[in-house]
Amino acid sequence: MSSTTLSPGAIVDEFLRLIMIPDPAAASRFVAPDLQIRFTGGRAMKAPAECSAFNATRYQWVKKKIDATETVAGGTDDETVVYSRGTLYGVWPDGTPFEGNRYVDRYVVRRSLITQMDVWNDSAEWLLVRAGLATL
Repeated sequence: MSSTTLSPGAIVDEFLRLIMIPDPAAASRFVAPDLQIRFTGGRAMKAPAECSAFNATRYQWVKKKIDATETVAGGTDDETVVYSRGTLYGVWPDGTPFEGNRYVDRYVVRRSLITQMDVWNDSAEWLLVRAGLATL
């Protein structure tokens, strides 16, 4: 599947499907060579494989339940912003399952490739609660 035949929203959805397998090599087909990633907490990354490696330290496994993929009005074929929002579900490193962990991702898609990815979710807050350092 070529990214040039997909809409920006479909590019993001397919990228997320692949990265959640996780298959970062296949997901890399949808990103520009100069990709910039910022994960929750300001963690800078440059490649889908770094996202998968980080997730492997935080979760036994994690998946996204996508509630909506929204392409921002006013975008062009040259550059469009796409938001993906929903919840995470999976298993923490200690084997405890979880679901309902909110996320929102913001993508910049330029000429059919993802050039920027910003990721926010509730995982850090949930980990603080699990450690007894905060309450929900």
